[in-house]
Order: sequence, then C-alpha cells, then structure tokens
Amino acid sequence: MSTPVAGDGLQWPDEESEPQDSGEACASGQADADLELRQVEVSAVQHQARLDKALAELVPEFSRSYLQQLLSQGCVRLNDQVAHKPAHKVRAGDRVVVEMRPTQQSQAFKPEQLPLDVVYEDAHLLVVNKPAGLVVHPAPGNWSGTLLNALLGRDAQALQVPRAGIVHRLDKDTSGLMVVARSRPVMDALVRMIAAREVSRQYLALAWGRWAGAAQRVVQAPIGRDPRNRLRMATVDLQQHPGKPARTDFELLVGNDEVCLVRCTLHTGRTHQIRVHMASLRHPLVADGLYGGALGGVLQRQALHAFRLAFQHPVTGQAMELRAPLPADMLQALDFWALGYNGG
Repeated sequence: MSTPVAGDGLQWPDEESEPQDSGEACASGQADADLELRQVEVSAVQHQARLDKALAELVPEFSRSYLQQLLSQGCVRLNDQVAHKPAHKVRAGDRVVVEMRPTQQSQAFKPEQLPLDVVYEDAHLLVVNKPAGLVVHPAPGNWSGTLLNALLGRDAQALQVPRAGIVHRLDKDTSGLMVVARSRPVMDALVRMIAAREVSRQYLALAWGRWAGAAQRVVQAPIGRDPRNRLRMATVDLQQHPGKPARTDFELLVGNDEVCLVRCTLHTGRTHQIRVHMASLRHPLVADGLYGGALGGVLQRQALHAFRLAFQHPVTGQAMELRAPLPADMLQALDFWALGYNGG
C-alpha cells in the first residue's frame, strides 16, 4: 500500500492549505488486497481527546488530514462501531480499528514516464524547461501527470529527495525554466539561495495596452489574498489586510498601441506576483482571465515565460546562466501583433 508522504520541513511560498481528497468509500468486512487493518488502543494520555487528534497520535506515520478522510469514509471503527465524528471524545481503553486504504493523495507521489525538456544536468542538479499546461506538484484535479511524477520516473535518486527536488514553482500555464535538486543538501542550499535572493529569475510577459512613461519601472507592492475574491491574489495595504512584501522590476522591450512585451525580474517569489503587479499597472497579461487579461491572437494561456535563470552552483561555485527561448505560441502571438523581437 502507498502511504502519504511525510512533511519535509520545507516551506513553499504562499502554498495553500493541504487539500482534502474524497477517496473511495470503505466497505467494512469486504476483502481488498490494498486493505490494511490497524488496531490500536486509546491510552490514558489520549483520554477525553478528540478522535481525530487521538488517531494522529496513535497512528503517527500518517497525516492527520489523511486520517480525517478515512473517518469521513467510514473506515474507522470505535469499539466495533463505525465512527464518523472527528470531534468525538475517546476514553482510555477504547479499541480503534482503522481500515488503511490508499487515496488519490496518498498515491500521488509515484514515478511516471513523461517527457521532460532538460536544458542542463549534472550530478547535483538539473534545469528543466517546463511547458505551459504542465502542473508542477500533485493537487486536486491533477494527482498524476505532473512535473514531480516525471522527475520520479526519470531518476530513481529523486525518490530520496523531498518533493523530488523541486525548490520553486511555476503556475500550470506559465512556461519556462525551473531548477531541481538531486540531493537533500543541494535542495537545502538552493532553498536558502532563493530566500536570500541569490537566484536571478527573469520572465518575458506579453501584456495588453500601450506602455506609457519610462521604459523601466520598479513595483514594490505587498501581495496577499484578494479580499473581494478569494480565488485571486492582489496588491494589498498591510495595515488592513494580510500579505507579504513583493518587488518586481519591469522593462519594456517592444510594444505598439495594443500590446507590449516586457522583461520582468523577480526579487521576491509571491503567488502570481508578476501577473498581479502587471495588472496593478493596468497591463494585464494577454489571456490571463483571472486578472483581467482577455484572449488575444493564438494564446489560450497567460502570456508568461520564465526565459532566464542565473545562480552560483551550490556545489562547484560555477556561475550558471540558463536561457529558454520563447515557446511557439508566444512567438506566434508576437507575429500576430507584428512585434519584432530578437531575444531578451
């Protein structure tokens, strides 16, 4: 049976809370090759504790959210009775039987043979050029077919590294470069380097509107959950709403009356940072419906591409600079608007 992956102590910027998985309903008494019965007894320490809290202590190798899923599916029996209520108070000596069944979430971290565009690789790390449409990490609606699954399928060594060595993310519909660690020490080093802003990340964004004013702009505006739409992020006043400081540098490359191609340099890594900051400048990205950018040309996804990644190799000390050319859909969009561009 596959088990949920334990927490690895790493923090992902602005990652949302752990999703819940509906799973398959338990059928008590029915034989199942994937079924494991775990029998435990409530100790005096857990007396009068909530059932879900007691379960988390009695079966510590599984996450509390996973055990709550099993509760909701009728997979937990308390003194020979099916238990459903997480808040039920248990007593010392109570007998608990848990039907441990795999869920989509518990089986998500599995190897898959998926194509990857690897632009650099050595014994310590690799850099991949992620296509638009590829989800980085398993989540509801995308429990398989992710970059993490592809990394696990490509290299058995990735099984020994938390999150298969992924240290930063790109949105599903953003294309471009990502660095991936091949060992825990290198992963820890890259995480520290990103936090210390020692990894340079530059993007190319195609946005609506004629660029006015100076070709170079700096946007320093905190980002938090949009108080009017919880599905979006927004620039916020930290005196009134929770959020985190964010800075993006922008430079106009080419443009016309309809659209502009902008080079974006991240100094922080907030969720949807470039998309939010560009929208705050009244230049929403082409095809970024979440932030007010209408479809345009051939683009069916937000026009954002991570084209340059630069950092000092955490093991060899070598200065690394990797580039990924604009993908076909963004090049076609530039042709559609007759924007001449020869590289970043």
